[in-house]
Amino acid sequence: MFDVAPTELLLVIVVALVVIGPKDLPKAMRFVGKWMGKARGMARHFRSGLDTMMREAELEELEKQWREQNDAIMREFPRIDDVNAPTPTAKPAAPTATATGEQDADEAAAATAPAETHAVPPRDGPLP
Repeated sequence: MFDVAPTELLLVIVVALVVIGPKDLPKAMRFVGKWMGKARGMARHFRSGLDTMMREAELEELEKQWREQNDAIMREFPRIDDVNAPTPTAKPAAPTATATGEQDADEAAAATAPAETHAVPPRDGPLP
């Protein structure tokens, strides 16, 4: 961080001893130490704030990706009981010649019914 050689540090100590004096040097060193501690605390607080902001930005990005994937899955596999989901339509079967008209109506109704995409487990009960 600071490139201070031992000889330069010794020179600073000697100048401080001459300028401040041996009597007031401990008070001056204590004062400088307190200010250095406050400066380090502020730097630590600033760094932790930046780290927190970076983590939050990463979490927002992950949540966005999760939402996109979840929406894609939900579009691909809609729930059967979902009212808003589009229902797949089956092609109507060609009517067949049978003896009774009742069977033709049943077969036509079965052919036009939407096909189920997948089974939905009960909401309150345990999964199978």
